[in-house]
Amino acid sequence: MENELSAKRFTEVRRELNFTQAEFADLLGITKTTADIERGRTKLSGKVVAELLRQFKINPLWLFGESNQRYLEASSVSVMPKVVTVDQADNENMVLVNAKAAAGYPQNIHDTSWYRQLPAFDLPIPQFRNASYRGFQVEGESMLPNLRPGDWVLARAVESLDDISANRIYVVVLHDAVLVKKIEKIPGSDRLRLISLNESYAPYEIETSQLQELWLVSSKLTFSIDATTESGLLRQLQQSMDELKEKLARA
Repeated sequence: MENELSAKRFTEVRRELNFTQAEFADLLGITKTTADIERGRTKLSGKVVAELLRQFKINPLWLFGESNQRYLEASSVSVMPKVVTVDQADNENMVLVNAKAAAGYPQNIHDTSWYRQLPAFDLPIPQFRNASYRGFQVEGESMLPNLRPGDWVLARAVESLDDISANRIYVVVLHDAVLVKKIEKIPGSDRLRLISLNESYAPYEIETSQLQELWLVSSKLTFSIDATTESGLLRQLQQSMDELKEKLARA
């Protein structure tokens, strides 16, 4: 029964972190895939348990049914930048993370040499002083209409989860993804709700221990400025409605 429970909970962790069996095996140093563990054919080794604790703060006692607390150190999650870079004058740079680099950002978050490959600059504007800032490129349409695919957000490092506001937008760095979302705290728990502005995308919840870094979006750079005014949009809408009425009348 113990082996069956640990296999079930191991599978829960993998699915929650959104890894395939092969990807999770590679992270944990398991040969090929995690299939045999998840089927209960192979017991969890001490090495795998240690990696789950080191990388994801998974409580070993929870894995084997001896505790209800899945994550350890949940109250001491650090969301501060893991690496900062400086220029020749020892001023902190603003590193730019494009969509392609974002795919590897969570796995290289502690690797100083990886950051050196990314473009970085100093923005001589007072609003970008006395704090750590980073630029992230927006992917997908989940934050429409405020943020479009290809836009850039410039974001300030968040010091603590206590600083989260429900009315702001954040760059959320998980163990396997970089997301741009609104955040709501869920009272009485160590969980957060990630919310898209585009209502076609449903909100979902994460454990605070899944966070690696958190950045508060302060501004954006967009390359799709549209000169169409609101009155122009209304005229276009009215014209479309008139054309539709004509087609219906002819039918």
